[in-house]
Amino acid sequence: MPQDHETAIPPDPTVPPTPTRSDTRLPIHDSPNQLSSARMKAILIREHGGLDKLTMADVPDPVPRPGEAVVRVRAVALNHLDLWLRRGVAGHTFPLPMIPGSEVAGVIEHVDDPNWRAGDEVIVAPGYSCGHCIACLSGNDPLCRHYGLFGETISGGAAEKIAVPIRNLIRKPAALSFAEAAAFPLDMLTAWHMLIARAQLRIGETVLVHAGGSGVGSAAIQIAKLFGATVYATAGTAGKASRAQALGADATIVYTETDFLDDVRRLTGKRGVDVVFEHVGGETFERSLRALARGGRLVTCGATTRGEATINLRLVFFKLLSILGSTMGSLAELHQIVKLVEQGRLHPVIDRILPLAEVAEGHRILEAREAFGKIVFEV
Repeated sequence: MPQDHETAIPPDPTVPPTPTRSDTRLPIHDSPNQLSSARMKAILIREHGGLDKLTMADVPDPVPRPGEAVVRVRAVALNHLDLWLRRGVAGHTFPLPMIPGSEVAGVIEHVDDPNWRAGDEVIVAPGYSCGHCIACLSGNDPLCRHYGLFGETISGGAAEKIAVPIRNLIRKPAALSFAEAAAFPLDMLTAWHMLIARAQLRIGETVLVHAGGSGVGSAAIQIAKLFGATVYATAGTAGKASRAQALGADATIVYTETDFLDDVRRLTGKRGVDVVFEHVGGETFERSLRALARGGRLVTCGATTRGEATINLRLVFFKLLSILGSTMGSLAELHQIVKLVEQGRLHPVIDRILPLAEVAEGHRILEAREAFGKIVFEV
């Protein structure tokens, strides 16, 4: 049950100023003379730790540079990235203090561009890059040396406002609420790039999707079905398994009750699957490789459990297996995904909507694996 301290974070005016505006040249914070005198409310993480490190603070309004727009945030979604930012990751340095939040939907407050005007409803693309290098121009944005994510390399959108490059603005489909618009950009883009660009999923193939109740897992089920695949999804409870089937999974595996590898062999007549959609990490990685058919591909975007895994190299070369890493995707891919969402062919999956002041409760729910789909905060 929610605790009192999780549902009402007191303002902290003593926090040192931290801008929220993006800067693709300097992936940390601006110098003091670039700060606004106006103030806004934002969730601020000053140091790594528990839920108590999530503070509601007064920080300067974002000040846009040329080529940037200011967006008044209406909704921001929660991701495992936000948990890692709060808890810290061994061997990785986050530029604290930081405002979390990678998935943002809102209304343009200020822009200097003939294609946009104040009042336009937008989705903010969660990844930013220079837009000019060979990687960006070829549609490989994550390979840009300046690539980063709001809420990871620079402050994000868990605030009243955020400044972002104009190229990151995408028109919000009118039929979507702001919460729905914030619930899919990062996960849908990640899943799309994993399955379509990296694993090169083909019609009629079989796919094992781990954690089908997660944001990225629920996206992967839909995308794989859109491309005509047979989908097997794992889930931690029978309830989540049922919801994964409602999204389109052909069969589900409750991994807390049975070994997913045994079930995959049973479901495929011992053949194995063509693609494993992996984001769990060391807890499942070796068995995921064993679940592959000859010539199969394992594609991974993360490790929510252990970051280390044991690999049987003989298995890899005897069965001609491929292990593919994947991070985010291109801006062009996200525009394509938004069109499919607008057409009703892909759907945001929301577990619950909370006020931003209950950010700690959202973190608790995600850490406890209680959610199916996305937790979204309204601002």
